[in-house]
Amino acid sequence: MNFSGKYELQSQENFEAFMKAVGLPDDLVQKGKDTKEVTEVVQNGKHFKFTVTAGTRVIQNEFTLGEESEMETMTGEKVKAVVQLEGENKLVTTFKGIKSVTELNGDTITSTMTLGDIVLKRISKRV
Repeated sequence: MNFSGKYELQSQENFEAFMKAVGLPDDLVQKGKDTKEVTEVVQNGKHFKFTVTAGTRVIQNEFTLGEESEMETMTGEKVKAVVQLEGENKLVTTFKGIKSVTELNGDTITSTMTLGDIVLKRISKRV
């Protein structure tokens, strides 16, 4: 399954609680929860490039499945992580105690990030 496309954030659950748990200051949490977010994915075989644009902030992460890559988190921190493909449509990685799962179903990407008992769920639709 190919993830390539542009996706617009439709809904999110537990954004504030999750962002506070990862250490984002309150003013940035408030600003971030109302920001329109667009994610562009370019997949070429096992190589992925994710570009997330939220307001004026742009985060770009590139990785190859099964290989360690340096990535930028939502807080701006750089981490090393390995992304694996589970099944045909699920990208899974873990960094700093956070499990991240990005699942593609048709034109919908569901992203969940779990830290302890807090689960951030975000749903984006292809545009």
